[in-house]
Amino acid sequence: MNVHIQPVTRKNWEQAMALQVKEDQRSFTPAVAVSLAKIAIKPDGDHVTYLPFAIYENEQMIGFIMHAYEQGTSDMYWINGFLIDEKHQGKGYGKAALEKMMRWITDRFTECREIRLTVHKDNNAARTLYLRSGFRPTGEVFGEDEEVMAFPVK
Repeated sequence: MNVHIQPVTRKNWEQAMALQVKEDQRSFTPAVAVSLAKIAIKPDGDHVTYLPFAIYENEQMIGFIMHAYEQGTSDMYWINGFLIDEKHQGKGYGKAALEKMMRWITDRFTECREIRLTVHKDNNAARTLYLRSGFRPTGEVFGEDEEVMAFPVK
């Protein structure tokens, strides 16, 4: 398996926008278009930076993941908008991509002591993946349906 992440750019954004999850998963994660819109709109404030990435297996785009962070903090390093295209699910790509994103964050932000994400309360597959990857519930809830989970960085 050769999974890697690359920034979403002018050259691949349309391909990224075509990615989608299975119909019964669509309420669990935003469409790529929504994630890309956050870069310009900055719904979490001007202090948050959003970095979108395409997930590839070799040269084929198979998913999307976005990192959002607040400079100068130790615990505001987020993974969001994470999805594996419906045609590529169930092959271990989610686990591999999550590990790549976590490593990318910790390699670039030495001040990072915690990586956070949210998971929809009904998304059992994602919750299992996150728990197996070392994320733990914080007890916080985002909106009505999103549980906040955190991974401690050593």
